[in-house]
Amino acid sequence: MLSASAWVCRFLFLGMLWAYSAAVLSTGLAHWQMKNAATAETADAEIAAKAVLDTVNAEYGTGGVSYPAGDSLHENVSFETPLPAMLEPEEYFSAQPVMYTGYKVQKDDLIGSLALEFGLNLDTLISVNGIKNSRIVPTGILLKIPNQDGIAYTVREADTLSGIAEKHGIEAGDILTVNEYFSANLKEGDTLFLPGVKLDRTALQEINGDLFIWPTTNRYVTSAYGWRRSPITNTRLFHIGIDIRGGIGAPVYAAMAGRVSYTGYNEVYGYHIVINHHSGYRTLYGHLDRIRVKSGTYVSTGQRIGDVGNTGLSTGSHLHFTVYKNGEPMNPRLLTR
Repeated sequence: MLSASAWVCRFLFLGMLWAYSAAVLSTGLAHWQMKNAATAETADAEIAAKAVLDTVNAEYGTGGVSYPAGDSLHENVSFETPLPAMLEPEEYFSAQPVMYTGYKVQKDDLIGSLALEFGLNLDTLISVNGIKNSRIVPTGILLKIPNQDGIAYTVREADTLSGIAEKHGIEAGDILTVNEYFSANLKEGDTLFLPGVKLDRTALQEINGDLFIWPTTNRYVTSAYGWRRSPITNTRLFHIGIDIRGGIGAPVYAAMAGRVSYTGYNEVYGYHIVINHHSGYRTLYGHLDRIRVKSGTYVSTGQRIGDVGNTGLSTGSHLHFTVYKNGEPMNPRLLTR
């Protein structure tokens, strides 16, 4: 038989055990109820969100997003769906005032390479800096580097803003904006920057020295353009062309397409040919042994027009080659590739 004290201890232990079990059961039930409530709220939220999206998609389209039936809410984006283009700020497309920085030409610098480095057209650097021959850019000179492509234009007496704009295919308003002019009244001698405009093709070829091809297969120059002592009279004279070495009978080619304006003989150039070209250019080929074209005929660039000779005022077989522009002689070496 258990004593009274033993019965009391057992009763207390059973009471504590019952209280602990009840607490555990109550906590588990509370957790289960909270989980179910959260799950229900999440499901309700997904259903509500899907209803809103379905309403929007019905009116505006899904934009490449689909929601499979019976699946939880998620995006199924197609990477093949083209995305709308992002528009550039308006100022990237509108005219901006021209601004300049400076660059001092270093040894071995080339205008073409500098244009590429600064992200500009070759025409831009040439025009803005008044370069007449892109093959010769002295080391140490300071170049103006604009912040955009375009050319420099000097206003003439009869020029108008609208006329300049129409001639170069740009807006008159852009000319005013770029040059920060507040009036369309232009003054003769003013220098304008014409945005986006390029040089005339012939002018660019002339500056780059690739307007003409070399007129013979031999490229050795025996007498250059400029002052020299005449091999005939031994006096100082200005040589208005270049003399190119060549054996008698070697081919002579038209340096540029054009129309033959003269073929014949005189005491200075012997048998010679004159060809008229575009933009006021004319070429002369002297001391020929044979003429292979007739006056008035059209010849193409590189067409054989005669043979090297030793006729006229000459001390040996060679080709005398002269280039004129608007009647004035020019150095062929600066125009011939």
